[in-house]
Amino acid sequence: MTNGNPYEGSAFSRFLMKRVLELKTVKSQRDIAVEAGFVNPNMMSLLKSGRTKMPLDRVPALAKALDCDARRLFLLALQQGGNETTLSAVEEIFGTVVTRNELDWIEEIRDASGNGDPRLTARSRTALRGIFGK
Repeated sequence: MTNGNPYEGSAFSRFLMKRVLELKTVKSQRDIAVEAGFVNPNMMSLLKSGRTKMPLDRVPALAKALDCDARRLFLLALQQGGNETTLSAVEEIFGTVVTRNELDWIEEIRDASGNGDPRLTARSRTALRGIFGK
């Protein structure tokens, strides 16, 4: 991290770089910036390089432009330097923020268990980790 790029290497900037690359065949970085409502299309470069912090009020529009979960993007933006107390307050008020994909998993577990509130056993943990190659 350099003085000119205080947020360089943050989880947010790494995610943004990866997502822009994934969308490269569908839309340009400039297209994403315009869709997200950034007046300066260069804002994407500033965010990716870590030169500037993600404005939290722009998260929903950027998430839509990136076709990603706004909750996940919001948490990544909060993790950028200086927002630790805000992140703590959000977690204290709202509890654990769950992404849409995580919620889909939870709903599937509820359905598969007949809404039985199954405990996470060593066997089920092993099976779940096996899905992800862990």
